[in-house]
Amino acid sequence: MHWSKPLRLHLGVLVVASLLCTSTPIIWLAFRQGSDAAVSAGVQQMREMSLRLIEGYRNTLQGGTEAVALASTLPQLTSPPPQDITAKQQFFLEVLRNVPNATSVYTGYPDGSYLQLINTQRQNVRRILAAPDGTAFAIRTIARRQGPDVISTFRFLDRQASPIAERDVDYASFDPRQRPWYQFVIQHSEEVSVGPYVAGTLQLPTLTIAAPMRDDDQVVVGINIHLMTVSRLLDAQEISPRARAYIIDDADDLIAHSDPAIMNRLLDVWSKNADGAVAVDTTKDSYDTSLETVARLRRDPAFASGGVVRIDLDGERQILQIAPVGVSGLFKGSVAAIVVPLEDLVAEANRLLMHNLLIAAAFLIAGVAASVMLSRMVSRSLYRLADEARRIGDLDVGEKGASHSFISEINTLASALAASRHAISQFALYVPREVVRRIVNPEGRAVAKAQRQDVTVLFTDIRDFTTISEQHSPEDVVDMLSAYFELLNTIAERNGGTVVQYLGDSIFVMWNAPVPDVRHAENGCRCALAMKAAIDELNEANRQNGRPALITRFGLHTGPAVVGSFGAISRQQYTAMGDTINVASRLEGLNKEFNTSILVSAAIYEAVGTRFDLRPLGLVPVKGRAEKVDLWELFRGSGD
Repeated sequence: MHWSKPLRLHLGVLVVASLLCTSTPIIWLAFRQGSDAAVSAGVQQMREMSLRLIEGYRNTLQGGTEAVALASTLPQLTSPPPQDITAKQQFFLEVLRNVPNATSVYTGYPDGSYLQLINTQRQNVRRILAAPDGTAFAIRTIARRQGPDVISTFRFLDRQASPIAERDVDYASFDPRQRPWYQFVIQHSEEVSVGPYVAGTLQLPTLTIAAPMRDDDQVVVGINIHLMTVSRLLDAQEISPRARAYIIDDADDLIAHSDPAIMNRLLDVWSKNADGAVAVDTTKDSYDTSLETVARLRRDPAFASGGVVRIDLDGERQILQIAPVGVSGLFKGSVAAIVVPLEDLVAEANRLLMHNLLIAAAFLIAGVAASVMLSRMVSRSLYRLADEARRIGDLDVGEKGASHSFISEINTLASALAASRHAISQFALYVPREVVRRIVNPEGRAVAKAQRQDVTVLFTDIRDFTTISEQHSPEDVVDMLSAYFELLNTIAERNGGTVVQYLGDSIFVMWNAPVPDVRHAENGCRCALAMKAAIDELNEANRQNGRPALITRFGLHTGPAVVGSFGAISRQQYTAMGDTINVASRLEGLNKEFNTSILVSAAIYEAVGTRFDLRPLGLVPVKGRAEKVDLWELFRGSGD
């Protein structure tokens, strides 16, 4: 006895096995590739955003460097204040407006004079200076230090650089010649970067770019960028809520950090030593757990210039990027580091991926269930057909209702069995009769209909063109019409119209179709006036060249029409049809009776109002139309 099982079992196992064999590798590959793609996309996003962040910081330094380089060439800065004080002030204002992240710009002189312009738009700066309300800039001046009439003041300016208040300040506590930026420049005689150190005026940790004046190397100009500003420039929240960015110098000392808590610790350390730069032992003080790794990797050429590396830190995978931030040889050795948890970069992508996997699993389960149901349905239908075949074999050909299945092949087999039964039953009665027919009604193709809409229509015609054609050769007529049509077509397009058709010596122009135009009536009037003016100039040139004048009449009307493609299946034409088109054509012809050039309808008059000069001609009968047309003559645009 041979082994056999029901069809529903074979079919169910086959379908389930096929689904599993095909879907499992696809889902696995999709998961792996999706995960890799999510990581790659996250890393790429982090790279792009971090480079923008670093570029923003670098641009601030670049702006400061360029400003100092320019200032060092200005002769008016060489003289100590109060000489050229207005010019100095105006230049410093322009510097702060063009380098908005700079806190102050200043000049120190060998006699101890000093001029500084401070950006006071930040609240902490105004509080330190005790600046009055509305202060946008503060000017500190120390002049005539060696004389009896020493000048040492603070002046406060509003946004328009107008004075608000002024007060005297102690000058003995501040000498620019003792500041690190002045001493570094005098020592090296070139542009230098200094910091971080505590600024003398605001007592805040700062970075400085300074340079000697070209005409007097004992005069030093500098610009300050406070570390709190640097911290704000390093804000990495756009990349990830847990992302952080920081800057270390060539000695691996931490300069600035995007985390406000860490930055406050740094500021506190620097503020306690106001006499000079402070080296911060980042490893010992544990400001950031990634600092030691950054200090090591920054010396690897593969990562020192913007490379991205994955590291395990704080119990999770992190993405680290290091990039140099030096500008024009300044801040040499300083690098910016950005650290982002990998999970933050791929969290959304992984969430979507898991969502898609759950949907795929649901479809798989549904497919398995559907295959089981299908196999059961098929097997039941086949069992019924097998039973039917047995009864036919037994000559049990009594009529019975035909069974229906959702599977067409089973229905075909059932129909064949029913036909066999019927044939045998009729054969038994000696009536060989079999009729099987099926009627199919073919579907007709829908024909797109044209669209009804409001349009403005212009028709033109040349007076006595037939006579002109008789008096000139066809070549001359063609040349004249070509120049004429080119002129009118250009004007029509310039005024938003579409030349629908050339009709002998006439043209048919339309507005608001196919391009919508809410001012189509106004543009039509403007076009007609422009055409008439241009034709007048053309006629003047024609007279001088011995050519006939092409006196043109215009008819303009606006209203509804059917617009679209018309014609045979093999060839169609885009045009408009309706009473509006006929009226516009008739208006053009009425110019003969009234000896006018441009006739328009009342619909045009109502649409354009007083924007054009129009003369009423009254109600006029129009050929082929029962109702009269209220006729107007168009002269010119209002104010022309």
